[in-house]
This record gives sequence, structure tokens and C-alpha cells, in this order.
Amino acid sequence: MSRIAKNPVVLPEKVEVTLSQSEISVKGPLGVLTQKLSPDVKVERIENRLEFRTVHHSRQANAMSGTMRALVANMVNGVSKGFEKKLTLVGVGYRAQAQGDKLNLTLGFSHPVVHQMPKGVKAETPTQTEIVIKGMDRQLVGQVAAEVRRYRRPEPYKGKGVRYADEQIVLKETKKK
Repeated sequence: MSRIAKNPVVLPEKVEVTLSQSEISVKGPLGVLTQKLSPDVKVERIENRLEFRTVHHSRQANAMSGTMRALVANMVNGVSKGFEKKLTLVGVGYRAQAQGDKLNLTLGFSHPVVHQMPKGVKAETPTQTEIVIKGMDRQLVGQVAAEVRRYRRPEPYKGKGVRYADEQIVLKETKKK
């Protein structure tokens, strides 16, 4: 059995879990998330924790037990606390502004870039050069942050572009005469 799957997922007080044959649903203060269960993994609820076991001993079942445990742990964390990704804009004239479910970006193009936020994800702009993307689905928050970053990736000579707040850009040396 996977080392990750050996650790049970502890459920906080405000989180409710519904188990069915092929699906698990987690409900908390921030909303509801559902995930299809793998047929190789058996999920058991014991008091206020979830334990994951393999149905049969195979490499696939071992891998899926750890994967399912990680996905469910992220769901529990998401509906109770939520996830966020921080992006920073580096460059002269680069700006961001959140308006409802849209994110308006000025990234040095001849036109402004408007990114439509999917349902369940919110964008905030504390300053003009900072973007905070929040939501309860970890995968969706990371995907939206990657899509926003893709509009203008950090370039390797001056480091201008959209980058994650904790990202380190290794700058290249310019060509010498």
C-alpha cells in the first residue's frame, strides 16, 4: 500500500462526507466538491476520519490509493479553507484589474487582454501589479493561474512578464561585443 494512503484524512467539524459506490462528495462552509472513486480503492469512514485501502494487491491499485487519498484531502481542505495562487506582474505599464468574473490585463500588447474566470474561481487585485486567484478546487485554481501566466511568460533577459509570487527567474547574460 502507498505510504501516502496509509495516513488517514481527518475531517474537520464543519465538513460532511457522503460516500456512494462510485463517488465521494465533500460538503463544507465554502461549498460542495465531488470526485469519482477508483474501483481499485476502498474508502472507509471511521469516526471523524477517512481511510483508504486497496481492493486487490497490484501496482495500479497501490498508486490509485495514494492518488485518491491526496485528491480527497485536497477536497476537504478546499471546502473548509480554500486555495489561492498569487501572481505578480513585472514590467513597465503592466497592470491587472478585476471586474466581477473578468480579469482585465494590460501586458504591453496593442490590445487589452480580458480573461473570463470559470465558475468557482475568483480573482482579486490588491495592487495593480498583484493578482490573487482564489477557489475551493485546487486543480482549477492552479489551471486558471497557469492560463493567466501564459498570456505573457517571464522572459529570460529582463524577467518581464506574469510570474508566480514565489517563482525565481534565472536571468541570462546579454550578448557582449
